[in-house]
Amino acid sequence: MIRPHARVASHVLLPLLCLPVAAQGDGWRTPPAAIRDCIEAPPAPSASVSPDRSHLLLSAREGMPSLAVQSRPILRLAGLRLDPATHGRQRGARTTGYTLVAIDGGQRRAVKAPRDTHLGSPVWTADGSRFAFTSTDDQGIGLWVADVATGESRAIDGLRLNSVLGQPVTWMPDQRRLLCRLVASDRPAPRRSSTPPGPNVQESDGVRAPVRTYQDLLGDAHDEALFAYYTTSQLAVIDPADGSVEHIGEPRQWTSVRPSPDGRFFLTTALSGETSYLVTYRSFPKRVSVLARDGQEVYRLADLPMAENVPIGGVLPGPRGVQWIPTEPHTLVWAEALDDGDPAAQVPHRDRLMVHDLAEKSPPSEWHRLEHRYRSTQFGDGDIALVSEFDRDTRWSRTWIAHPRRAAKPATPLFDRSTQDAYGDPGRPLTRTLANGFGVLAADDGKLFFSGSGASPEGDRPFLDRYQVGGADQRGDKLDRLFHCRSGYYETVVAMLTRDGGQLLIRRESTDVFPNYVVVDQTSGSETQLTQMTDPTKELTKKITKKLLTYDRADGVPLSATLYLPPDHRPGQRLPFLVWAYPREYNSASNAGQMRGSQHRYTRISGTSPLLLALHGYAVMHNAAMPIVGPVETANDTFVEQLVAGAKAAIDAAVKEGVADPDRAAIAGHSYGAFMTANLLAHSDLFRAGVARSGAYNRTLTPFGFQNERRTYWEAPEVYFAMSPFMHAPKINEPLLLIHGEVDNNSGTFPVQSKRLFHAVKGQGGTARLVMLPFESHGYRARESVMHCMAETVDWLDQHVKRAGGGSASDANATRTGR
Repeated sequence: MIRPHARVASHVLLPLLCLPVAAQGDGWRTPPAAIRDCIEAPPAPSASVSPDRSHLLLSAREGMPSLAVQSRPILRLAGLRLDPATHGRQRGARTTGYTLVAIDGGQRRAVKAPRDTHLGSPVWTADGSRFAFTSTDDQGIGLWVADVATGESRAIDGLRLNSVLGQPVTWMPDQRRLLCRLVASDRPAPRRSSTPPGPNVQESDGVRAPVRTYQDLLGDAHDEALFAYYTTSQLAVIDPADGSVEHIGEPRQWTSVRPSPDGRFFLTTALSGETSYLVTYRSFPKRVSVLARDGQEVYRLADLPMAENVPIGGVLPGPRGVQWIPTEPHTLVWAEALDDGDPAAQVPHRDRLMVHDLAEKSPPSEWHRLEHRYRSTQFGDGDIALVSEFDRDTRWSRTWIAHPRRAAKPATPLFDRSTQDAYGDPGRPLTRTLANGFGVLAADDGKLFFSGSGASPEGDRPFLDRYQVGGADQRGDKLDRLFHCRSGYYETVVAMLTRDGGQLLIRRESTDVFPNYVVVDQTSGSETQLTQMTDPTKELTKKITKKLLTYDRADGVPLSATLYLPPDHRPGQRLPFLVWAYPREYNSASNAGQMRGSQHRYTRISGTSPLLLALHGYAVMHNAAMPIVGPVETANDTFVEQLVAGAKAAIDAAVKEGVADPDRAAIAGHSYGAFMTANLLAHSDLFRAGVARSGAYNRTLTPFGFQNERRTYWEAPEVYFAMSPFMHAPKINEPLLLIHGEVDNNSGTFPVQSKRLFHAVKGQGGTARLVMLPFESHGYRARESVMHCMAETVDWLDQHVKRAGGGSASDANATRTGR
């Protein structure tokens, strides 16, 4: 039960410490200096390893775009946000330059690239001698090719790329020419008529068509015309040596294009032209076909219909996941549903894999049947492939060893496990690049390599394992562990530098060692550090301490969180503290309670991270486990009760640790974590205040399911009501700060969700503040927005939590309960 003085203090202090509830036009604000300096620090470069493992390419990035970039005019069409000036996606933070680091010797070489543009991700040739990249400015998207040996790069003049529907450039299998998507026309974009041509009409034909609540949908005929204009591109093969351009077929709305391993054909998917006002472009009708080099269709796999009628969690009947077998000249593999794509259908097999060699006159043949839904196929460079399936009800995954060249040969299981069992996760197979540019499983004399996070009761300890696959009994047997992260560090395998795994490139960090790349020789034990990156915020963050906490929920479910303490914390001092969390669903309590994460990672704080509050005198319980345990179909029946129990356990653990003041606790989260925050304020008196960013609060506005809830509102209205903080607004009697991007494009978290909850709390006499960030989406990117978000958060928590009284040691055992 809430302590009487806590609520009185909140209302007494309000006139002195808070801005008026209806305050508007405050202007852009900045947080305290230490937080501001962390936010403004440049991020560490991202890294890419060349396919031949000879170089590490470091891409320098700016931390945040300015609001001037974020507010550039964009079009929001069929689930896309595109920049009409460039025929590309909306721009954000820039990559500003590249630096090559030789893995053998560590020599560094800056790549000469255009300045003051947005550089794209590198697209390597298979031999690692060159990489292509894009350069975006206000004139469009240009194409450049860099030479690794010299660091020189040059533009391919006269080209304007179109990246609206995906990656605009890839190397042809000869690794000499590039397959590109070009802007199809220089004609101007369609202009909206001042007079509507007619009403906008939608119709239901009596067939069930449940859909998620998508954003940025088409709204009228003019939107359709704009969408067709900007998504249409011309396929072309470009020779960088002389700039020659070979057009492939006619311009179309290509969503994917992939050359065959021998370069003779193109596997394509293109929109068919029909649109919808209810779903995004990904659900529009498509044609999947194979084209010859002259653009003529040589094989049609499918004309896929509009996906409006697909059950939530289901798939379209017909071919999907179509891909080339990398080691065959032009052989296709794809999956087909055997249950009409309906996850509720009771069938012995849900999917089958089909295979078809274009050189064969015979029809496609069945390769493998799957009990559950097909997930992926990864091919080796011999007669081996790993085929994965997944059951959504049990959250169970199975991986098979299959043989694409001998379809009649039975597949054998390699892994059969719960995807929620972090301790039993075997990791993901490493890959290498063939001479034709296709990726295959990294193998050495029939042995495959798997790298994983290594979750354990002591925290994550990443590993590299070697498996023998395809022995006499065709089973996959683990042979040995080639690499295991050392205790006290967090080390991940970035790449195998030799085929047997004897030499590795790892990324190493610890609580006091900034992440850097190191070459490790497994045989000699020698090490060479390739990079010397440092933390520009070290003087601010080096004294932040952290500890991995483990504790139990009242019903016995084991939980964990990482506790961060401010640099100036004194032993025995009880602090105001923040619990930051995100609820996740689990089928079993044992999996829910597994330890995830590592206390040995370097603490680098940026953006809108809640860890920034540790620089302002708060203890922060980060990623506090809030599991919702139960069968998939009914787990949410006890959502509120489990949430409150998890929150109470987190507070008790922090208090027991001797660092938290139980009378000055705050709860916060983003997206589903914001939903959690509002629910905890509505259904418990555990926290003095909350901060909810970009959440959804009225589940009747997402009536066809949300998160992992599969029942519709009409099937479980009582669950939707119980889980909606909006329905319980009168009980939100602790101060709530709501922050939301004005153009949030996340499914379900429409900006109106925060607006309506604010109106409801205000109408019921509660204390709340609503901050809508212009031009921001589900996450916040612009420098001004990030600064303002943290300034609002600091001020809110200072006013309603830090200065709220309490905090003596005698209060540490005060009783806190849910309502």
